[in-house]
Amino acid sequence: MRQALLLALLIALPATVAAQNVPDPSAVHGKPLPAPELADGTLTVRVVREAMANSLPGQTVTVTVGSQTLTGRTNDSGRAEFMNVPRDTDLRAQVTVDGEMLVSETFRLPSRGGVRVALIAGLARAVARRDAEAAAARSAPPVRGVVTLGGNSRIIGEFQNDNLFLFYQLDIVNNARAPVDMGGPFELELPHGAAGATLMEGSPKTATINGRFLVVPGPFPPGTTTVNVQYQLRFSGSDLALTQRFPVSVEQLPVFIQRVGTMTFSSPQLQPGTDRVTDAGLTFASAEASGLAAGSELRVQLSNLPARSRVAEYVTLGLALAVIGLGVWLSMTARRGEAARQLLVSRRDALLTRLEELEGKRRAGKMADDRYLARRQRLISDLEEIYHELDETGSRTQGGDEGVAA
Repeated sequence: MRQALLLALLIALPATVAAQNVPDPSAVHGKPLPAPELADGTLTVRVVREAMANSLPGQTVTVTVGSQTLTGRTNDSGRAEFMNVPRDTDLRAQVTVDGEMLVSETFRLPSRGGVRVALIAGLARAVARRDAEAAAARSAPPVRGVVTLGGNSRIIGEFQNDNLFLFYQLDIVNNARAPVDMGGPFELELPHGAAGATLMEGSPKTATINGRFLVVPGPFPPGTTTVNVQYQLRFSGSDLALTQRFPVSVEQLPVFIQRVGTMTFSSPQLQPGTDRVTDAGLTFASAEASGLAAGSELRVQLSNLPARSRVAEYVTLGLALAVIGLGVWLSMTARRGEAARQLLVSRRDALLTRLEELEGKRRAGKMADDRYLARRQRLISDLEEIYHELDETGSRTQGGDEGVAA
């Protein structure tokens, strides 16, 4: 369920407040995603080109409702909205973009809330272009040069149960036409107090994180290398100072911090922006830094943070001392949980490979539509089950130490 909600949040949010852990667009295309924050009987269909940030306004969207058809046009955000849609009838959304017909899976609305669907044009062209560009980049010899942070780099802060979780999307940009050797790896030290730092999906396989230290080896191919990091920043009072040093120059860096109560944040390097409100009703204060030199420190002061009682910490300490004898058993359980998780990851990767092969057969015209839709639905259902089991396994093995980006 968490994976589905993350995908729904990705569709719902503007590009500047999108969640981290961005999925492959082909895994989102045409897939109905539950949206409990929508009014009952509401269906939204978002039309984009190649990526969620490239909205396509003015597109005519049709929704088949049993034997009837509803028609709508996408707004400036590329979204067409349909209200009071029957819940007990099969639905299917479709749109034609530049001669390319995009069709969703067949689905029904839930008893409460609504559904979001994304239809993404140009996926096949985007994949072919990326493959060609990647092949050309790999074949070129590296040159000495510099990289910067820019593109869609951002920092997002989210509060969960009076804990602050921070999410970094770091776009390491190489503007040269060949791979760049910057004389060593990209190394970033997270702020003091950072705990539980992990790399998220979408990061390079060569990237590593050890404690508070992130290392991304070079050389860096032309274009953008995206690294996604999340961690918890612990605090005990109503104020918190965050200092982040960047090893390379920063072109631009928006910062979004969830507003909780009377919380405020300020920084000498940030220019305040307007608050952003997600479709789920969460409000984020925004600000942006630009033109930071290599080695610069971004200093952020958070004030009026949610008060935390120390009583719970003392109780937790007493319980820990009382059950210390269970440590060995817990360790064995964690190892078994990790083995189960690795098995689930292998199953997930196998299903994604089968889904990719199925899409290739469909594009090549080697499979009838009815057979394609039936097999794709089964694969998607199997993937949802595995993601659900991965979430449950992650909760048991990590003790809830990870947050979900807003």
